Amino acid sequence: MLRLLVTLLIMTVGSSGMYVVSVVLPAVQADFGVARAEASLPYTMLMIGFGLGGVVMGKLADRYGVMWPLLLGAVCVGTGYIASSFAGSILTFSLVQALLIGLGSGAVFAPLVADTSLWFVKRRGMAVAVCASGNYLAGAVWPPIVQRFVEVEGWRATYVGLGVVCGLAMAGLALFMRARPPAVAMAAAPTTASGRAAVAASMRPFGLSLGVAQGLLCVAGTACCVAMAMPQVHIVAYCTDLGFGAARGAQMLSLMLACGIVSRLISGAICDRIGGLRTLLLGSVLQCVALLMFLPFDGMVPLFVVSALFGLFQGGLVPSYAIIVREHFPPAEASARVGTVIGCTLLGMALGGWMSGKVFDLTGSYHAAFINGIAWNLLNMSIAVFLLMRVRRAIRTATPVAA
Repeated sequence: MLRLLVTLLIMTVGSSGMYVVSVVLPAVQADFGVARAEASLPYTMLMIGFGLGGVVMGKLADRYGVMWPLLLGAVCVGTGYIASSFAGSILTFSLVQALLIGLGSGAVFAPLVADTSLWFVKRRGMAVAVCASGNYLAGAVWPPIVQRFVEVEGWRATYVGLGVVCGLAMAGLALFMRARPPAVAMAAAPTTASGRAAVAASMRPFGLSLGVAQGLLCVAGTACCVAMAMPQVHIVAYCTDLGFGAARGAQMLSLMLACGIVSRLISGAICDRIGGLRTLLLGSVLQCVALLMFLPFDGMVPLFVVSALFGLFQGGLVPSYAIIVREHFPPAEASARVGTVIGCTLLGMALGGWMSGKVFDLTGSYHAAFINGIAWNLLNMSIAVFLLMRVRRAIRTATPVAA
């Protein structure tokens, strides 16, 4: 339990960058005298670094344990914040977001989710859900704090303070993560027949090669998050177009993310009962239902209700991939493979946000953008169904028929 608490704290601190850069966007735009599109570049660069960092840091975690990537991430995040405060142009600021803060943040999400999945068996789904909730918790904690300091001290001084606080906090907490997961040690030396059978099964997840199985999960992760990005990225603009104002849209987004925390915890409990793959399919179906509900309802109160439902339905999707990897792939490769899939979900968020805006530019309406999101959601559902059928077929083949 202590390890899970420390994991939640590290996740909350280490995930600060993706929310802080959004809060300081207006101040950064005014300081550098650039257009809104250029001022949005740091967020895009940070997310790219976040995704790539998850893969790189995941490989390091598989080889050396999660503590060392976390220490490296603490250095990157702390140095990145401080270096950002000295940036002389939007390009320099953006590069620092990608190469330091993004890379450092990548040491947090995927490696910690994978590590948590290796420490728990009976309550694995709930443990991963608690861990992953730290990402949303960061979105609730850091923006008001940062906004207050930006108003009083300016964004550059705020970034220096963030560098000191987050860097030291991450490094100190990382020291509690020295122990290696028992599942890795057991997998390294399978002495029993059942242990050897489990290792053999993990080399053919879903009855497929490791590369093909990983590829399908990556496509599924990208597709589900292209769909997920439509409301999350554009709900504020959508409300503005409907005449409700940006403030109402921001409230809907906050409600959506708050419900996402609840969703992750509920999905974790469900995952413990039915497994990662079925939880992914359930979440995908429910997310599709919520997206469909955005089409006929455009009143303010109905949109608040649908936004809350969307948050409740989609929050458990991303953590379920970590459980699927843990259940079907070699434990010794968990961090790298989780990092790769999570990186694809981040790619899906970036692609979905841009694609929805492009569809809106071409059609002049978000109606077509919602339909586009639904189409990507159906792709995710089809992959989940295919993999579930492969698992059921393997179980039937392995079960002897009674004479």
